[in-house]
Amino acid sequence: MSDVSLKIRSMDELDLKGKTVLCRLDVNSPIDGATGRIKNENRLDMSLDTLRTLKSQESKVAIIAHQGDSLDYHNLMPMKEHAEKLSQKLGFPVDYIDDPCGPAAQAAVRALPPGGMIILGNLRYLAEEISTFENSVKLTPERMAGTYLVRSLGPLAEAYVNDAFSAAHRSSPSMVAFQEFLPSAAGRLFFKEVSALNKIMSSPPRPCVFFLGGAKISDAFGMLGQALDSGAADAALTGGVTANVFLMAKGIELGRANADFIKSQGLGGFVDQARALLAAHGDKIRTPSDLAFEKDGQRRELPVAAVMPDELYVDLGDATVTAYSRILAEAGAIFVNGPAGQYESPLFSSGTRRLWEATAASSAYSVIGGGDTVTAAQTFIDASRLDLVCTAGGALVQYLSGKRLPLIAAMEKAHSRHHHQQ
Repeated sequence: MSDVSLKIRSMDELDLKGKTVLCRLDVNSPIDGATGRIKNENRLDMSLDTLRTLKSQESKVAIIAHQGDSLDYHNLMPMKEHAEKLSQKLGFPVDYIDDPCGPAAQAAVRALPPGGMIILGNLRYLAEEISTFENSVKLTPERMAGTYLVRSLGPLAEAYVNDAFSAAHRSSPSMVAFQEFLPSAAGRLFFKEVSALNKIMSSPPRPCVFFLGGAKISDAFGMLGQALDSGAADAALTGGVTANVFLMAKGIELGRANADFIKSQGLGGFVDQARALLAAHGDKIRTPSDLAFEKDGQRRELPVAAVMPDELYVDLGDATVTAYSRILAEAGAIFVNGPAGQYESPLFSSGTRRLWEATAASSAYSVIGGGDTVTAAQTFIDASRLDLVCTAGGALVQYLSGKRLPLIAAMEKAHSRHHHQQ
């Protein structure tokens, strides 16, 4: 397995039998605030194929990964539970040591037997691995060779496998530095996710339909512009705050409550961007014909031409969902990012639920990604009916927006160096 367009080696192209392998995973998982335990195991499940492959090669595997961050402190915790859950899922022991790369971790790596596997301590215990360090101290991958993590673990490893595409937008030592001197390859999930995204953007079955919703509309606008300009998307369906911004760009007065919300979230500038996208691709962009709001504790719906100025519109109406569902049923490929509305509320879950059901029922090649998108899908449908539930959030957005990701650059550089050495 390889991806010619990326020029990145897969783990099948490395001789890993009996070798000491540093395996960078992204098993950063949502944590239940009440119990302090993992509440969604999707990323753990998606890592299993790579770990089983390494086990079959009798590799000595040191897993490096993170949980939480300086910007996500409530989720910053030890990774003992991750090791326990992986052991249960894999059917063989995955040990744990609460030390990312210090003397105890180094001794544990040296002591690994063939086929042995251990998770080292949370990478975010290290200053050089947290977001605030990355954003403030912009080290090149070459300079990262001097970081504590790399000089501590690098000499112990014979190969580096990265299966953390979901963190591909991060330029941290664990993501981009080991490729400078170790034979490096991408894991199973890495190739699965990148291949699916490449298919959606480069050669999707037609028609290719994007559904973009949610409240984080900077994500939607970055992806949508690239997808429409490149011709990847044949139709773009809008929901959530994204839809409201496009309606405002069309000159539809949604009222003071919605305008105040858009302004309070600092999203006013996107109205002009929406106007420009409509001017260039208006024939492909679909906006709602009706919207839902709450009145006296009840769900109400109105056509967009008759919206009332003091209501906050937080879901798609029945007519819109019916029309969107027909488009999804006839699609050749579907990409979904963001829910249709406030799906957490029973009053406003129907738009998201019905569109997710339509996506799952379609025979189209279907890919979804983003935190809220995945959570909503797992709430309303059997996500295994989809072709790919992408673990990536920020990396997915940047990749589909056409941006160069640090991990991709590092892996391609390692691939190029390997070919020059042959």
